[in-house]
Amino acid sequence: MADDRAFRDAIIAFVAVAAMVVGLVHLNIELPAVGHLGSALIAFAFLFVPMYAAGKRGEELEDYGFKPEPIGRGLRFAGVAILIVIPLFVVGYFAFYEIACKSQLLVHLVPKHMCSRYGGLSGVHVPVISLANTPDNHSLSLEFIATQLAVVALPEELFFRGLLLTLLEKRFPPKRRFLGGGIGLALVISAAMFALIHLPKDGDPRALATFFPGLMFGWMRSATGSLLASTITHGFSNILVRVLDLVVQR
Repeated sequence: MADDRAFRDAIIAFVAVAAMVVGLVHLNIELPAVGHLGSALIAFAFLFVPMYAAGKRGEELEDYGFKPEPIGRGLRFAGVAILIVIPLFVVGYFAFYEIACKSQLLVHLVPKHMCSRYGGLSGVHVPVISLANTPDNHSLSLEFIATQLAVVALPEELFFRGLLLTLLEKRFPPKRRFLGGGIGLALVISAAMFALIHLPKDGDPRALATFFPGLMFGWMRSATGSLLASTITHGFSNILVRVLDLVVQR
């Protein structure tokens, strides 16, 4: 049975968080042990809003998938997804830069200054590993990895795949399933919301491409009943982008 209240709550939550993101993303204040204050507050919003919504609706965060169980199924889904994502993304990454950086038309799609730093396949090297982020930002740090998993991926998954997808599926129940994961309008809307929230940072329309991993993360959440698989895969994807940028830079 369609739940109109759940749909209303999802829209209100998204609008509220989107407004906060627009206001906070350009708050360029760096604090010791916190880092970029705007990003920290955005992560807090992604965590707080589901907690507030759960309380108002008489629900628990576990109802939004904020639990590790089933651990085995979650780890299997994450492992298979990562094994699929790695080769596809790596091939796509190199193909994009090899073609775009040599094209006067497509070069405008490349992030600023990236082509001048792109060393190509012949320039691939092992990145420097460090414990903490360095001022020159030319190393892969354990601090960065932990941040991507705990401060970026987990809060975003709780909000988009936990709160929003759960509420949207109450209004638009999946009409079909694949390996247990619902496929339908709720999945598409939640992925679109995920993509739109990435626009305010740089205003770059390429950020809308996050719609596609949003579909995968949402399906994983629905298929496992937990945020474990989507959080691991989400964090790993962010880390993979960072690794690729480091190994090809001159």
